Amino acid sequence: MTENIIEETLAKYSRGLVIVLTGDGKGKTTAALGQALRALGHGLKVLVVQFMKGKKYGEVLAAEKYLPNLTTLQCGLDSFVMKNNPAPVDIELARQGLNLAKKAISSSEYNMVILDEINVALDFKLISLEDVLEMIKNRPSNVDVILTGRYAPPEIIEIADTVSEVKEIKHHYAKGFKERAGIEF
Repeated sequence: MTENIIEETLAKYSRGLVIVLTGDGKGKTTAALGQALRALGHGLKVLVVQFMKGKKYGEVLAAEKYLPNLTTLQCGLDSFVMKNNPAPVDIELARQGLNLAKKAISSSEYNMVILDEINVALDFKLISLEDVLEMIKNRPSNVDVILTGRYAPPEIIEIADTVSEVKEIKHHYAKGFKERAGIEF
């Protein structure tokens, strides 16, 4: 009897976590990548699926060059998506990204899967909330999943273990600074 209680307790506290990084401030992807860096430091394998991104961001370049246990997959174009009128290619790329994420999570090949900007893809109706919830609920117990992006749905927040909101106080764009390599991408 005591042995079962100990096993159940250990299972509860060693299971993979669901972490949500949301809000209107800058730094959600950066925070998720910091979490990836911690995981990599412990020899874990990390996959980052970037929804709605197609530009070679600094993290993609760094992973290719220096971080063999960090894989990044971009599932978007290097252009803005129209919220109320997404192009069919944007919908298709997001759905492909979700399918890649599902396969990666269920394979247990990765210890951590970061779904970058998935909350925005959900808000833009590029992918189904039900599909994302099902993927999270049915993941292997040892896989951590991090979801980033503004507009995290209440249903995602409800099932998450940790939710952090990044709030904008001020942003350099308001002072006329343009996007810059190493800061925005």
